[in-house]
Formats: sequence, C-alpha cells, structure tokens
Amino acid sequence: MELSKIAFGGGCHWCTEAVFQSLLGVEKVEQGWVSSTEKNNTFSEAVIVHFDSSKINLKTLIEIHLVTHKSTSNHSMRSKYRSAIYYFTNQQKEESLKIINELQLQFDNKIITQILEFNQFKPSSKEFQNYYQSNPEKPFCKNYINQKLTLLKKKFKDSIYQ
Repeated sequence: MELSKIAFGGGCHWCTEAVFQSLLGVEKVEQGWVSSTEKNNTFSEAVIVHFDSSKINLKTLIEIHLVTHKSTSNHSMRSKYRSAIYYFTNQQKEESLKIINELQLQFDNKIITQILEFNQFKPSSKEFQNYYQSNPEKPFCKNYINQKLTLLKKKFKDSIYQ
C-alpha cells in the first residue's frame, strides 16, 4: 500500500496532530513547522498527514481540517498559525481548490484557508511530538484538544477510531 501525504496548518500543531491521529486511514502524522514559497516562505505550525486514500479521502481530511480550526478567522497570530493546505502535487492543488469551493457553502463566513505549495518541514522537538497521546490530562489538552475530538465524534464518527 502506497500512502498519500498532504500537510495542514491552522492552529496549534499539538491540536492538529491529535485531530489527524484519531482518524481511520491516517497512518502517520508528523508535527512541526512547514514553509511554502514566495510570501509564505516563513515557517508556520503544521502537520504532514500520511494517509491511505482507500480508507479516507482528501475531501474528508480537508473538511475535518476546516471545522477543527478557525478557518474563517484572519486573526493576529496567522503568521505563526497559517490557515493552509500544503499540497505536494498539482493534482492535490486542483482537488483542494475544488473541495474548498464546494465546502464554502457549509460556512457562513468566507474560508481564508490558503492552498499553498509545500516547500520545507522542520519537525518539533521529540518532547512535543505525540503531545496529546502523551499528555491527555494536561490542562491544554483538556481545554482545547478534547473539544476538537468531541466534535469529531459527533460529526465524523465513521471516520475516527472509537
């Protein structure tokens, strides 16, 4: 089985990592910082998701990404928490643009998530990788990550590990 990969940035990479680790068909999540090109060449918190497209499709991954971070909010921390889908192929770019346009109908406000070319990745320190799985009782996990996982259980119950 050959895995596909795509990268997502939006909020804290601890949260983003926990969300994607809970999905059926996601085989690996790399947490760290991703950069793109041109004006987005600085590093921003993100994850690379390695997935089996026969078990979970790109549309489901993108929809989950959009609803588990502030994908319609252009707040002051966007340079650190860039709302983005980082593609590895032109086919992913085109498919992602189409999916965002389709999903826009589900949102009251305009989706600001950018579709950007993947350029570089820097992994987080070992101590921060698998953060939620290693620290589920920490206040940050209880206050922020648990809310996102509860949303997944309600809205995407067929796509998550039970």
